[in-house]
Amino acid sequence: MKNDMILIAGPCVIESESMVMQIAERLKNITENMPVDFYFKASFDKANRTSIDSFRGPGMERGLGILRKVKEEYQLRIVTDIHEPYQAEIVAEVADIIQIPAFLCRQTDLLLAAAKTGKCVNVKKAQFLAPWDMKHVVRKLERAGSRNIMLCERGTSFGYNTLVVDMTSLYEMKKNGYPVIFDGTHSVQKPGGSGTSTSGNREYVPCLVKAAVAAGADGLFLETHLEPDKALSDGANMIPVNDVKGLLDKSLQIYEMADR
Repeated sequence: MKNDMILIAGPCVIESESMVMQIAERLKNITENMPVDFYFKASFDKANRTSIDSFRGPGMERGLGILRKVKEEYQLRIVTDIHEPYQAEIVAEVADIIQIPAFLCRQTDLLLAAAKTGKCVNVKKAQFLAPWDMKHVVRKLERAGSRNIMLCERGTSFGYNTLVVDMTSLYEMKKNGYPVIFDGTHSVQKPGGSGTSTSGNREYVPCLVKAAVAAGADGLFLETHLEPDKALSDGANMIPVNDVKGLLDKSLQIYEMADR
């Protein structure tokens, strides 16, 4: 019997407690009768925004408080990212999966701190990194005692302000022996494409997601919002909450047929 498809989904950043709670409730209702292993994701801080004036989030203390409320009220498991080693132990008190941002996936001290919490660590492959080089990231985590690891494909730099997805990356990263997640929404980003912020092509998300599942992805990472065009971060590549169920239905059909 196959394992359930992993799903990591939620808004890019915590804009407000009300917004996060609404999205969490909607995602819980969508997924509770689906064969998915669901984790709710939201960032308390977006430390790598294009502009110094961009919205970053409520910060760690306030943000973790909101994520704890999501966890307790809706009985959902939590994913959030860290940017500095000292954050790992604090975040581990709430998060079930600690996520390492793509730009920081080679930061040894950050990886070691995350691994030492004993929590699952989801590492996003950097846009500039070859998929076979992720074995070095895995070895760092293993050296710190972690065997609960996920790797995440989120597109590769292809000239200026553009990403492209190489589906063979999934195959290469699966050689490390850990689940590989496909980030369907960050993969359609145009980093810095709007001058002072990132733009994107959300209409490409369904195509890439279905292709990735067929290629053997063990799960999906999807950022979603009630009104993506009004979102304070990554709105151009997030998908509306109303579109999540249809995309998951199609993805699950492919997942059941795919050879993994």
